Amino acid sequence: MPAVDAAQSMDDTPVGRAVLRLAMVVAFLGGVVLVAITAITVFSVIGRALIPFGLGAIPGDFELVQAGILFAVFSFLPWCHLERGHAVVAIVTDRFPVRLSALAEFLWDVAMLVAAVFVALRLWAGLLDKLGNRESTFILRVPLWLIYSAGLVGAVVFVIAAVYCVARSGRNAVSRQPVPPLSGAGE
Repeated sequence: MPAVDAAQSMDDTPVGRAVLRLAMVVAFLGGVVLVAITAITVFSVIGRALIPFGLGAIPGDFELVQAGILFAVFSFLPWCHLERGHAVVAIVTDRFPVRLSALAEFLWDVAMLVAAVFVALRLWAGLLDKLGNRESTFILRVPLWLIYSAGLVGAVVFVIAAVYCVARSGRNAVSRQPVPPLSGAGE
């Protein structure tokens, strides 16, 4: 499947540009967090290796890594979905006519929207539960609702991106001359 740059995968409307920018900012922040937790891990491992010299692990390193990974994973989902970076099994759909492929892409986008909404709602429910219980991490005593809210940021942007993709692929599926979908047939 050939690479598709951001300009090709999005329509050039203000909404399309805004959704792409939002997804890119959140993905960038996820990358920054990923670099930070990588550094935490490296310094913590080095500290453990140098225990005889008075150093040690970073307290709560695994808690920081878990929270950072939660944010990073959810922050990459919106841009991945907009750019069609998810896995595509196109063995069958590559042989579909363009209109049928456009309809299939629309249906997959609807399914992804349902999944995104489900995940966001579950994170929201978890956030409310942790807020009500006042649970916190064991070592650093960070309130768990803060960690859930970090993941919820990416999940909400994922829902926004999924809604946009449903509108984009739906508009394509019902147009007089649908273009080949960004994934599957026509590539």
